[in-house]
Amino acid sequence: MSERKRVLTGDRPTGKLHLGHYVGSLHNRVQLQDEYECYFLIADLHTLTTRPTHDDIEDMRTNIREMVLDYLAVGIDPQKSTIYLQSAVHAVYEMNLIFEMLVSLPRLTRLPTLKDMARAANIDDESIPFGLIGYPVLQAADILMPRAHLVPVGKDNEAHVEITREIARRFNHLYGEVFPIPEVMLSEVPTLVGTDGQAKMSKSLGNAIFLSDDPKTVEKKVRSMYTDPKRIRADIPGTVEGNPVFIYHDIFNPNREEVDDLKARYRQGRVGDVEVKEKLARALNAFLDPIRERREQFAQERGLVEEIIYTGTLKMRQIADETLEAMKQAMGLRGIWRNIERKARERMKDAPPTP
Repeated sequence: MSERKRVLTGDRPTGKLHLGHYVGSLHNRVQLQDEYECYFLIADLHTLTTRPTHDDIEDMRTNIREMVLDYLAVGIDPQKSTIYLQSAVHAVYEMNLIFEMLVSLPRLTRLPTLKDMARAANIDDESIPFGLIGYPVLQAADILMPRAHLVPVGKDNEAHVEITREIARRFNHLYGEVFPIPEVMLSEVPTLVGTDGQAKMSKSLGNAIFLSDDPKTVEKKVRSMYTDPKRIRADIPGTVEGNPVFIYHDIFNPNREEVDDLKARYRQGRVGDVEVKEKLARALNAFLDPIRERREQFAQERGLVEEIIYTGTLKMRQIADETLEAMKQAMGLRGIWRNIERKARERMKDAPPTP
């Protein structure tokens, strides 16, 4: 094991990443690279819990590439961090099965986020697949596979990490100390409101500004953003608190003097939404310009993304095999097989040749 503590987090490859991903996790990942040993998974198996069709799996080929380009564009460095494909690390399947024995069904079904995921995928309560209910168990296998100490997540995934903590504690109690108990690291802005005023920015809700959106697209999305619904004219005092446009200004506009001036005039009814949004679009594009530039540079390097995923996956396979071996040794499963193998070989060596 490395002397540095380990970090594990990742994303489902359902498409390009957006500003919500950035403030919720990506920014933290970039900051952690120099201090921790970081592992970022491409969670393609998790995608199957709500999108199991052949067409969905084919779409993942493109989605994986787009997602990794976003990783690189925001500053995730494959020389410092390991990016790997979940489904290609075979130990995760065995770990998932073992961990399923350590958690009850009622404990899993109490997680409100699972029903939210089902509704987002248009799955009714009677059709929720077993894999979706067991989503947090597979997530536990992901986190515990590198024996991670820290899990940077958004607020909506905090309860899932608690399942991981419970599984790790139960395994250690039953079989011996194999796993550290991972801690959650929440972003300063764990959830970013959508452009439509919904509580969360989401690709499926169509209220996202993507890291790869061009300047004109950003301007168009900002112009359509939800603001204070009670403010029908520019001369009517408006509400700043909870207003999505000002939430974005606070996060992405570094010109604090400009933001404070806009807030004061907005409250007094001396500025229109048009000006507030124009300045937000300008700030967002200034923030996204270097990300878009780096993304285009990486996209031009043929085979780069595939090489990064391939080498990262090979590294994770080795780490995962070591963890799985430690688990089986602690449980006694390895001893059962070795006893059978030893006795079988002794008999087979002494046995007469088969006619």
